[in-house]
Amino acid sequence: MKKPLVAALSSLALAGLGATPAIAAPHTIAPHTASPHTTKAVKATVDFAGTVSLSNCSGSVIRFPNSADTDPALVLTNGHCLETGMPSAGQVITGQSSSRSFGLLNSAGSRIGTLRANQVVYSTMTDTDVTIYRTTTTYAAIKSTYGISPLTVQDTHPVAGTGIKVVSGYWKRIYSCNIDGFVYRLKEGDWTFKDSVRYTSACNTIGGTSGSPVVDTTTGKVVAVNNTGNEDGERCTVNNPCEVDANGNVTVRQGINYAQEIYNIPACFTTGNKLNLSASGCTLPKP
Repeated sequence: MKKPLVAALSSLALAGLGATPAIAAPHTIAPHTASPHTTKAVKATVDFAGTVSLSNCSGSVIRFPNSADTDPALVLTNGHCLETGMPSAGQVITGQSSSRSFGLLNSAGSRIGTLRANQVVYSTMTDTDVTIYRTTTTYAAIKSTYGISPLTVQDTHPVAGTGIKVVSGYWKRIYSCNIDGFVYRLKEGDWTFKDSVRYTSACNTIGGTSGSPVVDTTTGKVVAVNNTGNEDGERCTVNNPCEVDANGNVTVRQGINYAQEIYNIPACFTTGNKLNLSASGCTLPKP
């Protein structure tokens, strides 16, 4: 996985980074306005608004299609970014108390406020790599105080070829590429992820980008959460995941990075942004 930043810096093992990392200047993507004589789709503006920085990772304030403005706001990051340590293979954590803080960013990547969690709603590194925090405030309060709206999670499977941006609140950096395809099983150390998103090579994400939202450049919706990449060309080791197809064939793609799908998460949340792993259509791993 893309190592939490503390571990990454201690080993100076971040691809493309030296002892003094260079932080890319923040930038936003202006929408393309269609001419009256064309049918070209208008693209969404993808910037840092609604993303957050964690102590060691990136993340975003998210809502589901059926979330209400008065619901407690949720923050999405990786399972391996959990402050109490990475969940073991097969472990699912729900309802764990948390007081973690998040730096809320505006469109330019400037920190404009601090959000605080009161609970780890869900965290796992089994089949996927996600942590979802519940904060002490609501979407409406965040909008009123900071003028920031949450990012909406897409509840349908992403599509190969889709233009995407990986938005890192930690590094204030945006990576642009496409969804190259999907991986039947992605194995990394003790963990196995299912139906992972593989990026084209332009998204050369680094440590500290863990938990970044992967945003569809057309819809502006979050289609995945950035989590790992093969750094050294090793086979199925930590920081060197390998692809395994349905027949058990293993492929190693050094320098290629991956994300985990989240389209199946909305079905597991009911009224009030409450987790219900027994809800109809919920396929997330259970404790």
